[in-house]
Formats: sequence, C-alpha cells, structure tokens
Amino acid sequence: MIQTISNFFERQAFGVCTWLGGKLNMRRSNIRLFFIYASFLTLGSPLIVYLHMAFILKLKEYIQNSRTRVWDL
Repeated sequence: MIQTISNFFERQAFGVCTWLGGKLNMRRSNIRLFFIYASFLTLGSPLIVYLHMAFILKLKEYIQNSRTRVWDL
C-alpha cells in the first residue's frame, strides 16, 4: 500500500528532486527530506522554491522540444 502511494507520487512529481540530485550528486530521497523538513520549519517557503524550479524545468523542456531546426523545415 505504501509502495503504491510512493510510486504514484514519484510518477506525478515534476522531477525537481531527481534533476537537482543529478546536478549535486546527491540521493533524491535526501533532497525530498530537505524540502519536507524545510517546509515545516519555514511555513512553506521552500514549497514556493520547489514550484518555481518545476516551472523552470518544464519551460526548459518545452523550449528544447519545440525548437525548429534548419533540417526540419
């Protein structure tokens, strides 16, 4: 049951922790714990940073996928 819930949230997440873990060579579970604990301690301000990073990653992905190349014309 818990594994099913965990898999659901990992599929639906934005991938911010995975991307950040890849850049910093850290485990993504440690980064997720940081966001959770920091959100409780600072009343949600890391959640705003997380959503901002997710927006930037999706925008970057959208721009890379929609880029028209010379050979595509």
